Amino acid sequence: MADFSIPFPFLARPLAGALLLASLLMPVAAQADDVLVFAAASLKTALDQVATEWGGRTGRSVTVSYAGSSSLARQIEQGAPADLFISASVDWMDYLQSAELIRPETRIDLLGNSLVLIAHGRDAGRIDLEAGADLAGLLGDQRLAMALVESVPAGIYGKAALTSLGQWDAVKEKVAQTDNVRAALALVSSGEAPFGIVYASDAVAEDTVSVIAVFAQTSHVPIIYPAALTASSSAPDALLFLEALSGPAAADMFRAQGFRPLNGQGDG
Repeated sequence: MADFSIPFPFLARPLAGALLLASLLMPVAAQADDVLVFAAASLKTALDQVATEWGGRTGRSVTVSYAGSSSLARQIEQGAPADLFISASVDWMDYLQSAELIRPETRIDLLGNSLVLIAHGRDAGRIDLEAGADLAGLLGDQRLAMALVESVPAGIYGKAALTSLGQWDAVKEKVAQTDNVRAALALVSSGEAPFGIVYASDAVAEDTVSVIAVFAQTSHVPIIYPAALTASSSAPDALLFLEALSGPAAADMFRAQGFRPLNGQGDG
């Protein structure tokens, strides 16, 4: 497969919107008593709102670092001082649990999500992938933006969905791979790529793209975001913030951004 990988946050070539994306995903410096959260990039818009609301209500402080789940899990494995990990994949949380790097008694399935095909612009027409729409033909000599298809959850889900529809072999040489799903979203938003595969929540967060198809839940394994405290966490407020993430106020904010709250808050 041709590899059009685009490192993040320092992209290999100048792309429209890349500097803005890097500044949006870069966390402010954490203070000593902050709860440091490592969270999948797709959570940014909603989790920023939740953290701000919780901090304003409690007077406590949260710092969030966003990246692909695979990258964050490996950073934790290498000793990064995160207090809380929220993954876009059960597999990466399982990976850390098997290495005894999270506290399994704190682990919860926090959110669900859906996978969508997006196009640049607000008025793109819908297509029916289930009926055999020719995605490779629509792409022509342009690229399909996806997160890394072998390691980042959104890319893994996307490859599985396209494979289930019989479309992967035709498009795999046209895929521009990025380090996380928000970088893939940025390529479509800026017009660098005409189409991309992202989460439904990503499409909600960006007003310069259109959802042109929704992948059936049966085309990939369920998209679940588990959360857990890390084994090395020392922040006294980390458990309080984890509990707040599954509370009603947070559930409403997550739901408004296209997620499905789990863990007792219903799926909206």
